[in-house]
Amino acid sequence: MSTRSATRTSNPWAQGLTIFAAAMLAIIGFVQVFQGIAAIAKDDVFVRTEDYVYAFNVTTWGWIHLVLGVLFIVIAFAIMSGNAFARGAGIGLAVLSIIANFLWLPYYPIWAVVIIAFNVFLIWALANYTPDFES
Repeated sequence: MSTRSATRTSNPWAQGLTIFAAAMLAIIGFVQVFQGIAAIAKDDVFVRTEDYVYAFNVTTWGWIHLVLGVLFIVIAFAIMSGNAFARGAGIGLAVLSIIANFLWLPYYPIWAVVIIAFNVFLIWALANYTPDFES
């Protein structure tokens, strides 16, 4: 009986997409930070809706986006440094960002949809990464 050893070769697409995902994570993080600062500084920058179920003060939403943005930036640099835990954390943060931006839709609809789409791509890119190994 023979045994075959599984050999996986390096996939440049997966590695490239992971670096691109980390860069996108950092960019989205910086934009979320600026969006949070704008919401904290001036409540009248964003459109207010009267009958919204998840109606928080816009300043509260600003703090949520600011914290998410800072976490995105930290995780992006951890992914770029090759930390395996950071990929899982990046997926988790992207999921949280999708939820936060879905709830943010009435305030800034087009931007929220764009960020949701980027986060879906981030989840796909980070989930499809497989490190090189030979066994």
